[in-house]
Amino acid sequence: MSKQKAKTRHLIETLIAFDSTSYRSNLDLIYFIRDYLAEYDIDSALVFNHEKTKANLYATIGPQDKPGVMLSGHTDVVPVKGQNWSSDPFIVEEKDDALFGRGTADMKSFIAIALAYVPQMLEAKLTTPVHLAFSYDEEIGCVGVRRLLDMMQDMPIKPAMCIVGEPTSMQVVNAHKGKLAQLVRVTGLEAHSSLPHIGVNAVDYAAELIVFIRKLAKELEQTGPYEEGFEVTHTTIHTGIITGGVALNIVPNLCELKFEIRNIPKQDPEPLLERIIEYAKIKLEPEMKVIDENCGFEFEHSSGYPGMFTAPNEEVVNFVKTLTVVDGIKKVSFGTEGGLFTQQLGIPTVICGPGNIEQAHKPDEFIQLDQIEQMEHFMLRLIKALS
Repeated sequence: MSKQKAKTRHLIETLIAFDSTSYRSNLDLIYFIRDYLAEYDIDSALVFNHEKTKANLYATIGPQDKPGVMLSGHTDVVPVKGQNWSSDPFIVEEKDDALFGRGTADMKSFIAIALAYVPQMLEAKLTTPVHLAFSYDEEIGCVGVRRLLDMMQDMPIKPAMCIVGEPTSMQVVNAHKGKLAQLVRVTGLEAHSSLPHIGVNAVDYAAELIVFIRKLAKELEQTGPYEEGFEVTHTTIHTGIITGGVALNIVPNLCELKFEIRNIPKQDPEPLLERIIEYAKIKLEPEMKVIDENCGFEFEHSSGYPGMFTAPNEEVVNFVKTLTVVDGIKKVSFGTEGGLFTQQLGIPTVICGPGNIEQAHKPDEFIQLDQIEQMEHFMLRLIKALS
């Protein structure tokens, strides 16, 4: 193994060893990256959450007065609890020409490889800078990066383009769907189940709303709008969680449900949400209030992020295509922070990174060694192009 490949492997193993599951702090990992960059006299800006338990990191290698190329990645990973792993998820294990561990594909290998090539960036004396942007809490709705965006909003010079290193098998992705998730609380009135007419069944009314959501989803499936290139070419809506009731002989006074809209970039999800709220408030709620004025529906934003679309002829698309050996561009249904960089900062963004999204979030997550090698060549081409 060459010295460079050994450095890459060591950094992958080190980052995987940090349990940065979203419900935990990522500070140990962030401090490691900060100290690693400091060894090369590179300053890092840390942007913390309110509780100071998590942080984003932003650093620039090369000229400080030019826009440059931003490499973006999230440091958090999804939980391993309840998953049947064949090995310790936080210790990298190599077998069958792949590295196994939580975050190998999504997406610590990308971050590790970017860090491994910092010395080459410095040696090359970049004329165009590379910016590193590493966030927290992406997995729970692109939460942490929003504080980083607030900081970047005030920067006099922003990156000219962004590459989000989510696992795409090194293919350039120019578009992904957006997400809008809602929590709905349905307040009913409890009663003995033998006298249901004097109560208001919160579960029943929640079920009626779910049926409406399903009908709206079918309408989108049948009438669009559609956007070719996505595996599912239309906006989707589904209810994923419902809880309610305490005993079978009690008319339930509370039910909660969560639904999400996954919208194609060209469709605004807000009108769809308004139709759902209108059905609840105009059609269902008056029936409930006949029995008790306190009954009804409450809607609360749970999480979300905008869709991303970067025109195929944008400079960032053509540039990143020169850095990878995988031909063509594609669209993906999973979400990233890319839409936020584009929408809030106006930074043209693509997604391109090592590993396959099909391995993400599963037990025995892995990344193929050839994907790591492709990303290393990607970094060498990037450094050469910016030197």
